[in-house]
Amino acid sequence: MLKANDPALHSWIEISPGSDFPIQNLPFGIFETDDRDPRVGVAIGEYVLDLCAVARLNFFELIDIDPNVFHRPYLNDFIALGKPTWRAVRNRVSALLRNDNDEISGSSDMIDKCLVKQSDVRMLMPVKVGNYTDFYSSIEHATNVGTMFRDPKNALLPNWKHIPIGYHGRASSIVVSGTDIRRPNGQTKAPDADAPTFGPSRLLDFELEVAFITGKETKLGETITPNEADNYIFGLVLFNDWSARDIQTWEYVPLGPFLAKSFASSISPWVVTLDALEPFKVKGPVQDPKPLPYLEFSGNHNYDINLEVLIQPEGAAETSICHSNFKYMYWNMNQQLAHQSSNGCNIQVGDMYASGTISGSDKGSYGSMLELTWRGTQPIKLSDGTERKFINDYDTVIMRGYGERNGIRIGFGEVKGKVLPAI
Repeated sequence: MLKANDPALHSWIEISPGSDFPIQNLPFGIFETDDRDPRVGVAIGEYVLDLCAVARLNFFELIDIDPNVFHRPYLNDFIALGKPTWRAVRNRVSALLRNDNDEISGSSDMIDKCLVKQSDVRMLMPVKVGNYTDFYSSIEHATNVGTMFRDPKNALLPNWKHIPIGYHGRASSIVVSGTDIRRPNGQTKAPDADAPTFGPSRLLDFELEVAFITGKETKLGETITPNEADNYIFGLVLFNDWSARDIQTWEYVPLGPFLAKSFASSISPWVVTLDALEPFKVKGPVQDPKPLPYLEFSGNHNYDINLEVLIQPEGAAETSICHSNFKYMYWNMNQQLAHQSSNGCNIQVGDMYASGTISGSDKGSYGSMLELTWRGTQPIKLSDGTERKFINDYDTVIMRGYGERNGIRIGFGEVKGKVLPAI
């Protein structure tokens, strides 16, 4: 067991039992306040530990690290220091926050310098994303989509069980939770129309995903095996891959998603480390046929993370519409990263790799409106009495996720975005 994961640990900070951020989590993010410029922080209960302040007070003096690495607008420089440093900093933060440690807790002045209420901070993009890949790795989702749009008896394309399907997406339009999303305009063609038209998307959708962030680089031509991948993955965030289904239907042949996806993707602000998620590793689905040797792995690399999607209309209460789980993924993160690098593509610090829509086997676990309403033919009723086939203007989509084991809940917080009308 990793020292910072010990279920017996308790913090001198009062943390509610249902918090996503107990002392066993300690996710990293970038925050600012009215009197603190952008910097690195760690979530603990309802507070943020200011690592810039902690470092300048010499609490990391036994770790060979420049305190200024925490005074940055992105985590990239810290992540680039490597896994031994990530682990050392997380262990030291854990020690400082333990209920038997008074290095910070013993002084009200130290507490004021190092701790900020989460309600008083503005969370920023945690990483500068250089490259973004979106995978298509849920067999249930792929089967549902193939059933809707192709032959139900041959829902999966011939390559799907042999290769982690993905595409290179738009990194510049990935935004942090709380950022409003503008309904995109685009070219669509009705089935009975002679020609396409241009205008606002009518079939705006979410996709429930989890994304991992790489923290170690490779050189052009180098590859990563699935069993090596853990050393390259810093942590995970929740990911909403907003999708304009009507634009996508018209444009995706022959090269796949383009403008239907690139207008926005939303992520949660706290990066939960792979170390913190170690207790939630589980065996994934049986892969049949057996993957090619470069995709073979040992051990468990799926994660038991409960996922939920809610819709909140303007001025109304939120309604939970989906409960899924990250453990359903057919292709795991390690295989995805191995496949990404298998042709010699170089991996960079801060790259983001989204899982693809995460759907389970029952309707309540489908990770998109496309599936939940079956192309709009089975509308969902919300708590305010209204119905949804897809996402309306002024709807807010909220995603939450957490793992729970041995009485310890490791959560991601949430990712949310409100849809504004097209311009």
